Amino acid sequence: QLRLVESGGGLVQPGGSLRLSCAARGFTLDYYGIGWFRQAPGKEREGVSTISGSGDSANYVDSVKGRFTISRDHAKNAVYLQMNSLKPEDTALYYCAAIPHVYYSGSFSPGEYDYWGQGTQVTVSS
Repeated sequence: QLRLVESGGGLVQPGGSLRLSCAARGFTLDYYGIGWFRQAPGKEREGVSTISGSGDSANYVDSVKGRFTISRDHAKNAVYLQMNSLKPEDTALYYCAAIPHVYYSGSFSPGEYDYWGQGTQVTVSS
């Protein structure tokens, strides 16, 4: 069974950092573009960052540029989201999602992604 598993969320003070991990079970991430999405209570799911299958292309939503960094480790079959200078407005449930690399365009549209994890909660509060 193909699935994604997120980890690394938690409670952090404003200005702090967290690193989220997205691991694959049952398939290799090498052939998939990966997107990180988040959803806060009462809000729509929004794209945060995406990375191509090769890792040579990435993009970010404007609100996280300069603070978040997406990366992937092919040997560990994982994708990471390093989040620095966290703000209360970053509080949300964070998901990773996979799209076959041939269809990857850096899109932030959730409907284009085939596989989703269950999410990991990030709470930024003092």
